[in-house]
Amino acid sequence: DCISVIDTPGILSGEKQRISRGYDFAAVLEWFAERVDRIILLFDAHKLDISDEFSEVIKALKNHEDKMRVVLNKADQIETQQLMRVYGALMWSLGKIVNTPEVIRVYIGSFWSHPLLIPDNRKLFEAEEQDLFRDIQSLPRNAALRKLNDLIKRARLAKVQAYIISSLKKEMPSVFGKDNKKKELVNNLGEIYGHIEREHQISPGDFPNLKKMQEQLQG
Repeated sequence: DCISVIDTPGILSGEKQRISRGYDFAAVLEWFAERVDRIILLFDAHKLDISDEFSEVIKALKNHEDKMRVVLNKADQIETQQLMRVYGALMWSLGKIVNTPEVIRVYIGSFWSHPLLIPDNRKLFEAEEQDLFRDIQSLPRNAALRKLNDLIKRARLAKVQAYIISSLKKEMPSVFGKDNKKKELVNNLGEIYGHIEREHQISPGDFPNLKKMQEQLQG
């Protein structure tokens, strides 16, 4: 078994966020997220910052929370008390962005070969490093299960989309006023989602992204 690692471009923050990448960064990451087994988000403990772009990236990874892991890196550069504060701030910030009942696993450490600057938490860092490596090593064994889960997820999405299209077609007039009615239905798509959810007992997480669905229907 082998593992391929994809290192994506860094997240822009501060004034750098005004720089145009020339492509839809979040959309590219979403494309990769649908195809990978594990997503690792890296944060530096000594300069924790969830920028606007990072928030958009995490939101783009919606429905892939089960693949996500977080690494709080360079944790040897701050004292233990400050590290506890940073860890708490990170969990609080992620909780506002990631909408999932389960807490995302966060690995704390200094993931490079250099000596620790502050060695107080050496045992913790070593244990966290081993846990992360074991998680990565388990990916090939769990690949078949993930593919099955992805297939089930796509089947649920296709089923929901069929309900949405069927509901929209029922509301469309046969001859006159199609454009105005279409615009009205697209604007009220959230209400249609709610009706389908109640009628067919479907989980809200199985529905496609509302904003993107509206854009596709308007096209």
